[in-house]
Amino acid sequence: MQSRILAAVVACALAWPASAAEEPGGTGLADELAALREQVAQMRAAYEARIEALEERLDAAQRRAADEQAAPAQVSRAAPSAPQAVDDPAARSGATAFNPEVSLILQGAYKSRKEVEERHIGGFVGADHHHDGIESDNKRGFALDHTELVLAANIDPNFRGQATLALLDDEVELEEAWFQTTALGHGLGLKAGRFLSGIGYLNGQHAHEWDFYEQPLMYKALFGEHGYTQDGVQAKWVAPLDTFVELGAEAGRGQNFPGDERNVDGFNSVTLFAHTGGDIGVSGSWRAGLSWLQTRADARESHFESETLGEVHGAFSGRSRVWIADFVYKWAPDGNPAQRNFKLQAEYFHRRESGHLTVEDNNGPWRTRQHGYYIAGVYQFVPGWRAGLRYDRLSSGHQSLGDNPAEIEIVSWQPRRLSAMVDYSWSEFSRLRLQWSRDRAMPGVRDNQVTLQYVMSLGSHGAHKF
Repeated sequence: MQSRILAAVVACALAWPASAAEEPGGTGLADELAALREQVAQMRAAYEARIEALEERLDAAQRRAADEQAAPAQVSRAAPSAPQAVDDPAARSGATAFNPEVSLILQGAYKSRKEVEERHIGGFVGADHHHDGIESDNKRGFALDHTELVLAANIDPNFRGQATLALLDDEVELEEAWFQTTALGHGLGLKAGRFLSGIGYLNGQHAHEWDFYEQPLMYKALFGEHGYTQDGVQAKWVAPLDTFVELGAEAGRGQNFPGDERNVDGFNSVTLFAHTGGDIGVSGSWRAGLSWLQTRADARESHFESETLGEVHGAFSGRSRVWIADFVYKWAPDGNPAQRNFKLQAEYFHRRESGHLTVEDNNGPWRTRQHGYYIAGVYQFVPGWRAGLRYDRLSSGHQSLGDNPAEIEIVSWQPRRLSAMVDYSWSEFSRLRLQWSRDRAMPGVRDNQVTLQYVMSLGSHGAHKF
């Protein structure tokens, strides 16, 4: 294109002197015409020489890039965009094994709520976790939440690793410790170790990433406060399509609720998930997903509420299956979320358990069918300020034990909660949040809760997922 433009300019420049040379008295322009032609020839030669030199440099750079197997790099877009391969090591700050990312997340709150003994989610078997949400919800007044220490780095051009530790008082919990591939290509990725499962939307996020102080009721009922964590291996594949399509599978130990610790060969849990998404014009984007989890329990300690016996402790052995559907929509004017943006997210679950339950003097087949959902919207109306609403609702559904379930009379309930929050962020590293909730998770208890929370992030920290 540049050569054609140059030729056109030269032709125009030569046309005028040639015409002038034919006019009377124009014979003195012959020497000028010859000089112009010489200058054009010199310019063309210099131009072609520069082009040739640039092409040689480009070829050399391409050869060097092909020889090197550097870790892939990805620039994280601030504006809402079509979902990319989540958990890609590219969304980082370029840390290496000699310059690891180190971050410390400080979290705490002041909580005002009713003093409730044996706080639980009515109609649901409790997730017996020593840091479960039920236990932490009992704390009133000033309380320190988990402090998260994150260490992450590229191990070499082929692998990346990360460890996340949760610190609270005299306890240290290893939340995640995994490595993943970075150079398999063809949209493939593998992860192994301990990691937050890819099921659902919110499950893969740590507490400091949440838009509200606590997780939705459905996650507490299904998995406990920290979500579902796998000790195992995860495989993902991103299809080479214009529309985002991601398929994933996990096989793991399944030691966490709704499964339990079983010393067996092979794997105790299997997870499958699929995500798709895309852009809606220049201002919006969306992602939808469907997930499935199957795990087994052997004498899993479980407790629930009985009309006749009060709080009942039992042992469950059998199979648990969970289906989760999720949807997320993000909007920002012209794709720039700095001034205003909006996020709408919702998830629905359906759980079935079947097996054998031993409770008090009752021993027999156990069946449950339960479901629930939440829907949440968060709007940033000016830089730094956001406001949000979330509604949770569960159904304890159908539960039966043995041939005569009336002897236990398991409480049937529809836990629900309405939450409203407003928060302010001085930067991406500091946030203060005020939240009010009308909690009806327990039968006969209407709890108006007020929480003032802070989240402070120190050090390097990777970009959050879509």
